[in-house]
Amino acid sequence: MPTASSVLDALHIGNGHAPTLPDSLSPDRLRELAKVATYNERTQERASLVVKTPFTDETVASLPAGSPSDVKEAFRRARIAQKVWATRPYRERARIFKRYHDLILERNKEALDLIQLESGKTRYDAFLEVADVALVARYYAYHGAAALAKSHPLGFVPLLTSVEINHAPVGVVGIIAPWNYPLTMAITDAIPALLAGNAVVVKPAEQTPFTALLAAELLFEAGLPRDLLHMIPGDGPTLGPTLIANADYVHFTGSTEVGKLIAQQTSQRLIGCSLELGGKNPFIVLEDADLDKAVGGAMKDCFGSAGQLCVSAERLYVHASLFDDFVERFKFKIEALKIGPGFGWDIDMGSLASDEQLEKVTKHVKDAKSKGATVVVGGHPLPHLGPYFYAPTVLTGVTPQMTLFAEETFGPVVSIYPFNQDDEAVELANSTTYGLNAGVWSASTSRAQAVARRLECGTVNVNECYVASWGSTAAPMGGRKESGLGRRHGPEGILKYTEAQTIATQHLLPIGPIGGMAVEAFAGTILTGLKILRRLPGLR
Repeated sequence: MPTASSVLDALHIGNGHAPTLPDSLSPDRLRELAKVATYNERTQERASLVVKTPFTDETVASLPAGSPSDVKEAFRRARIAQKVWATRPYRERARIFKRYHDLILERNKEALDLIQLESGKTRYDAFLEVADVALVARYYAYHGAAALAKSHPLGFVPLLTSVEINHAPVGVVGIIAPWNYPLTMAITDAIPALLAGNAVVVKPAEQTPFTALLAAELLFEAGLPRDLLHMIPGDGPTLGPTLIANADYVHFTGSTEVGKLIAQQTSQRLIGCSLELGGKNPFIVLEDADLDKAVGGAMKDCFGSAGQLCVSAERLYVHASLFDDFVERFKFKIEALKIGPGFGWDIDMGSLASDEQLEKVTKHVKDAKSKGATVVVGGHPLPHLGPYFYAPTVLTGVTPQMTLFAEETFGPVVSIYPFNQDDEAVELANSTTYGLNAGVWSASTSRAQAVARRLECGTVNVNECYVASWGSTAAPMGGRKESGLGRRHGPEGILKYTEAQTIATQHLLPIGPIGGMAVEAFAGTILTGLKILRRLPGLR
């Protein structure tokens, strides 16, 4: 059995005053989901992983925390399963993920309830995760085979040298997922890894394990062999080193600080890694922009998931001619937001995820205020709504001496700056160690695109915030500078989980002097041939 019953005896629902669970999430249902986790039956003593809802800080459930022994057991089983899985044709693997696409949409209510319960975000923000999983599953099920297809580039000596390029799976991929997008980040990076022929071991965030377990359960229901995917709930510092020590490739989404440590650890083993890290993303409003559209875009960009989104904007650069009007309209829109807990579709912004997030946001704003920044709106917690709610906050007069000027806040806090020329906006936007995402707003598409090409970011959205680039799953997404390494989505998002292999076959004649030809004569022949090839389009 994948999970020991003795381990599951440690699962408890609530703590005597548990929150009211949504209809789809009964205590029995949570116990069922807990059975999806991988545990090593030989490990007896375990810590307890307590899962609370940010809406109220009440305990939803506690379940056994994974141990390094569980990680080792998961990799042992995964390696056995991967050998068989890699031999299956891509079309057979793809059928599973087409079914998964349908299942995640059919079971969307349960997924939405669970995402909200564990993360504290709004219904709409949770919905974006469900849609994202479906998009990624569909894209790779239908297009992944083309990225992995065998290719035949030109060989060294045309007609005499043939070349074949294959893409073999790396083996077992380790994924460390964050808490802010508990469904998307737990499974969408695993999808291309699995379709490429690998097995996967995931360490989901300790705050949101049940969402990750649901993602895995639905994939098993779609037909994925059980030992190809392992979810191990637990603490990152406890499980991370063992996961990295056993993986053939590591994908991590999280802070730049932790990402650098993972890069060091993977480099010691000479294995690949991809890292999507922090951002201090710019949002640029040129003077010809439609102001209402730009303000509406800023609302989505800055306060989606309460600002706990790596691609959301924290720095707004608005042309000086529009600055005062933009700030006034932005403030008006923010004051009209409906903020609070709940599972309805009518709430505009939810809670921060934890006391740690609330403390960081509060500290950043307090520091800025003490050093002279002006609070246009917000700037304070909202404890009457719940323990971790914080008001959407806009600051002006932010200077380099303030912590939030350059550091990622990861909350509903943005600073606004005026500029006069496009060149100035580009310089300001690029004046950061980060380079993840950006937005440019203008009535002229060509002008906005020209500005976008100069921004040192992995993705840039024109007259949109982040949904356009994130939702374009056929295009690569990732960071530059300290925002990360590698890409998810697009062909790059599946090829990174493979090793390229070149097979070159020489036909008829060997490469070298033949029939007593002198070496110098052979070299002359090669030089002549190279000159001829330069002028033959089909053989370049």
